[in-house]
Order: sequence, then structure tokens, then C-alpha cells
Amino acid sequence: MSHTPEINRISSIIGGTKQKVAIISSSINRQLSSRPDPYDAFRKNLVDLYDRMDNRYDQAAIHYGFVCSGCEENCCRTKFHHHTYLECLYLKEGFDALSEENKHTIIYRARAVHDAHSIADRNGIVAREMCPLNVDSRCLLYSHRPMICRLHGIPHELNRPGQTIQFHQGCNDFHDAFNATDYYPFDRTPLYMQMAALEKRFKAESGINQKVKMTIAEMIMTYHETDRHR
Repeated sequence: MSHTPEINRISSIIGGTKQKVAIISSSINRQLSSRPDPYDAFRKNLVDLYDRMDNRYDQAAIHYGFVCSGCEENCCRTKFHHHTYLECLYLKEGFDALSEENKHTIIYRARAVHDAHSIADRNGIVAREMCPLNVDSRCLLYSHRPMICRLHGIPHELNRPGQTIQFHQGCNDFHDAFNATDYYPFDRTPLYMQMAALEKRFKAESGINQKVKMTIAEMIMTYHETDRHR
């Protein structure tokens, strides 16, 4: 199955400043028309990268004895933005496998979360809305969750070229429980760089020029639009 039309629709929606109007970009269409479908060729690389992320996270978590089992802060209530088309498409792959009932429920919740975020943004406050994929404290698309969902919570460092190394203490729940524990080296930089390089190659192969910055709720809303325009 070719994912070229799907990539095209999602990129046009995202490029439309999240107005969720599925107008297919003729320029992207022209660039894609003579190319093979790129998603399948990159999917395995993305899954392999996710496996490396999970392994690095697990190593650190085992060192600390940390188990994420839900907390008051709950990272699923944090408004994370995601920046890759590849992850957007991979999440949609999981979304498409859900029952129609679950899809409708998630789309409804995604709209509510998006509206709450929009109101909060206009009023200069932070909205702590539960991710629309979280049902009864479980992620319905756990195996397809994006990078930040996989890495959040554990102390880590970022070592950007020409900048001072940045250290992050982990989530509040972790910090409260393990603050006195010796730091286990966890440099996210190579994982970020590998994701950026993979996305760059994917966009070049797909002929996509727009940047993406979307929450999970906004991604789900684009899925509804792409399905509606099939």
C-alpha cells in the first residue's frame, strides 16, 4: 500500500497552520508523483531508533529502580509538541488499527483537548489536559508513542555543539523519590541527532518542505481530516 497520498494530505494540513483543511499541495504532489512511496523505506529505521531509545531508558530506570506507574504530575497531561512527520505517520499507523468506536472516542477527546489548549493559550495559562490517547491510565497507542513520550521522566543531559552541557533532573515524581541517587549517565543528544537525521532524509525523499510542530491532539485531528478526504 502506498503512503504517498497520506503523506501528501498530512503535510498539506500541517502546512496550513493547523486549520485542519485538507487541501492537497500541488507542489508537493508534483514532487511525489515520480518518487516511490518513502514511508515504508524509513519505517524500519524509525522502529529501530525507538528500540534504542527504549533500551537506554530501561537501563537508566533499572539503575535507579524507577517504575513509572502514574503520578499527580502525569506527563500525559503535559502539552508536548512533536516535530517529525515520520512520528506523525507512525502514530497514525497505530491509530488506523484501532476499532471504529475507539477512533471516534479519541477524535472527540482530541478536539476537546485542542480547544482547552487554545483557550488556555489565549489567556496565558497552562492547561493540564489529559492526552486523548490515555484511557484508564493506559496509552491506547503505547507501542506507537512518539520519542518524547518514551524518554520523559528520567534525568538526562543534552550536549549541543558549542553549548554548555544541559542537565535535567527528570520529572517531579522521580526527583522527589530519587534525588539523592547518583546520576546515571543518560545523554539524549545522539538519539535526538539520529531522529533529526532520519526525518531530514525522509522529508527530502518525500519532497516535504514544511516544518511540523503539533501536539498529539492536533495529530489526531489531522488523521480525521486525511480519512475524511480519502
